[in-house]
Amino acid sequence: MNFNTIIKTKNQQIFLPILKEKKIELFIKREDLIHPFVSGNKFRKLKYNLQEAKKLKKNALLTFGGAFSNHILATAVAGKLAGFKTFGIIRGDELGKNLEETLKENATLREAHKNGMKFQFVSREQYRQKSSFGFVEKMKNKWGDFYLIPEGGTNYLAVKGCEEILTKEDQQFNYICAAVGTGGTISGLIKSLKKDQKVIGFPALKGNFLSEEIKKYTIKNDNWSLIKDYHFGGYAKFNDHLVDFINTFKEETSILLDPIYTGKMLFGILDLIRKEHFSEGTKILAIHTGGIQGIEGVNQKLKKLNQEIIKVL
Repeated sequence: MNFNTIIKTKNQQIFLPILKEKKIELFIKREDLIHPFVSGNKFRKLKYNLQEAKKLKKNALLTFGGAFSNHILATAVAGKLAGFKTFGIIRGDELGKNLEETLKENATLREAHKNGMKFQFVSREQYRQKSSFGFVEKMKNKWGDFYLIPEGGTNYLAVKGCEEILTKEDQQFNYICAAVGTGGTISGLIKSLKKDQKVIGFPALKGNFLSEEIKKYTIKNDNWSLIKDYHFGGYAKFNDHLVDFINTFKEETSILLDPIYTGKMLFGILDLIRKEHFSEGTKILAIHTGGIQGIEGVNQKLKKLNQEIIKVL
């Protein structure tokens, strides 16, 4: 995998009865096909950060995330491919009490560990202090010097990478839609739009802080909005209705969505189309940001609750 190239991904048109009825064209940009683990916005966010780490002659990367974090796994795999040691600060000190058992039960951490990442499990209280000077210094004392990548991967270099998602061919679309976590992906999209295009973000979590985060990176741009009605209760929250939607969408389109980000976004887009939020003739491009690896962990939870699981095959 070459982190110095510009990767172009294909747009796949979606054919559903509701789209025909409302005379809307919907395409999905298949960023999820970039790589099994460093897919979608994870490749985009890491690309220039890895280049910067090389430039600064760092030989290790340190980052943060939860137990099922796509970003943690992507950093582990990308780091190994690019020749870096990797360290992950993981929220939840209980996970470190029996690492063997944790790795057995958690596919995300197991794969990151297999790719050479070393973990530091911390309490939720400690995790809230992760950006403080004292915490970072403590990690340097333990592991030596490293290049720091923030939780979720979002910083100015990540936004720069996400500006490369859209191509000239994408200028035909009226709306670009994206799931929103830390705000990096949508910020890159906003900065790369042409004047008459708009971005709609679908936050995957509750809270009003995202608008301020996005404004930090996009300054005066007003060609975007957030629709906050489709987070399904908050980050990593979902219900039977969403799982059923993801399974039906897979049957109808052969595209697998994840329940944390892209499932919520596509559910929201199609619901807005039903409610005639978009005028006839509108062309929409939805960005598939990957995250498929996290489904195994979600299905483990669903199985324990005897609920319908997400059908991967």
